[in-house]
Amino acid sequence: MTFSLRALRTERRSGRSLQPIVSIALALLALGLVGSASQAAAQTAPKSDDEKAFYSIGTGMANQLQMLKPLSDRELDLLVQGVRDAVRGRTLAVEQQEGATLVRALVKQRQEKAIELERAEAAAFLAAEAAKKGARTTESGLVYTEVRAGNGASPTATDKVRVHYHGTLRDGTVFDSSIERGQPAEFPLNRVIPCWTEGVAMMKVGGKSRLVCPSEIAYKDRATGKIPPGAALAFDVELLEILK
Repeated sequence: MTFSLRALRTERRSGRSLQPIVSIALALLALGLVGSASQAAAQTAPKSDDEKAFYSIGTGMANQLQMLKPLSDRELDLLVQGVRDAVRGRTLAVEQQEGATLVRALVKQRQEKAIELERAEAAAFLAAEAAKKGARTTESGLVYTEVRAGNGASPTATDKVRVHYHGTLRDGTVFDSSIERGQPAEFPLNRVIPCWTEGVAMMKVGGKSRLVCPSEIAYKDRATGKIPPGAALAFDVELLEILK
């Protein structure tokens, strides 16, 4: 899933943490099917259309396992064992209802740990950004740096704006970029994440700024596309026009 302007808007879809347990089970099944292949087969690229389709199913569903990382070799082996037992109709070592309860508890535990770690890394990232020359931190925690001053008007929270932007995670991973797409974005400032509503309103037309957003004014503990729960986000924004 790619990040998009739709994800910026406040009426975005629920995060990965709210997915039904069935989706998690499918992801586990996909990983198990991939992991159960022999070493030689695992090193061979898919050739036929059917092989490519199964490979794509596996990679797509395995993305849902991000919430459970890191996975030990023992845990991977147990995934494979569960898939094999179920597919071959063997007696299951764990009754399904009990297993579903345990999976929910596991997902919750791993998510909470991942959020805790991400918040710690985000705090360090925000502190480093705030210490850079020209940066100022607002009351909300937004780290705002003017890269190029504009000479036009500043938008209000109810204005519709036209912008170019480049969004990255704290490690530099690009999750969305209108610049890379070559197509500016247009949206009302009161329909996006609070960080954008505040930060873009501080700009003037023709200006460029860097907005570094703590999770509290971005997506909080929800996962959105490539954005993990609790993540701090950085946006390089150019305000092209205010659309009345």
